[in-house]
Amino acid sequence: MKIEGISAVVTGGASGLGEATARELASRGAKVALFDRDADKGEKVAAEIGGIFCEVDVTSDDAVKAAFEKARGAHGQERVLVNCAGVANAAKTVGRDKETKAAKFYPMMQFELAIQINLIGSFRCIAHSAFGMVDLDPLEDGERGCIINTASVAAEDGQIGQAAYSASKGGVLAMALPIARDLMNDGIRVNTILPGVFKTPMVAMMPPNVQDALGAQVPFPKRLGKAEEYADLAAFIVETPYLNAESIRLDGGIRMAPR
Repeated sequence: MKIEGISAVVTGGASGLGEATARELASRGAKVALFDRDADKGEKVAAEIGGIFCEVDVTSDDAVKAAFEKARGAHGQERVLVNCAGVANAAKTVGRDKETKAAKFYPMMQFELAIQINLIGSFRCIAHSAFGMVDLDPLEDGERGCIINTASVAAEDGQIGQAAYSASKGGVLAMALPIARDLMNDGIRVNTILPGVFKTPMVAMMPPNVQDALGAQVPFPKRLGKAEEYADLAAFIVETPYLNAESIRLDGGIRMAPR
């Protein structure tokens, strides 16, 4: 699929991996709609790339539906969806109070939040996007659309305290194949990227020595991943029709230790 001239939706597009992807697709001629909760950053990025911003919480079906309607009203039906919206949290299955050492019950709201945003939110956007894609005119090879989801290396080697995060990202990874099979006769491809340790806004707030220590754990190259590298891979997936139902670790070869 050629990127130039197509319509694309990027969730979590106001910052981090989503922002880099939105910028990359726009630089190649795509009409990009950014979905995000951060209106200030989202409007700024959209203005800079000539796109459109849609304020949306992916846990709300009504909000997601309205965002797709707004995006399509401006750019037409999207052929590309890149799901980057997500949240990261951490808590041990059974924790300990730092002072009393007493056992602490798991904060279930954190688990539910990770599942609602990372897993259900991703599928909600997929369902809405694919519902519109199936009626598009087919391109070469009968292709109508391309969906890219963002899991994490934590889906395969989650660390201590990452039960909720790993479960949510593991679900994103696991659902790609059945969704690709669901949509194969409609010419819609579904792939998953599993980023490693990237210099996202959250990591960028850490002290330089902590960032250096994280980067040093990567076999090669010994540094944090760049958001632009994720964006380049997303663009490659869009442009490669034979790449379908695949999961790709983008991690410099790292395998996460327990902590």
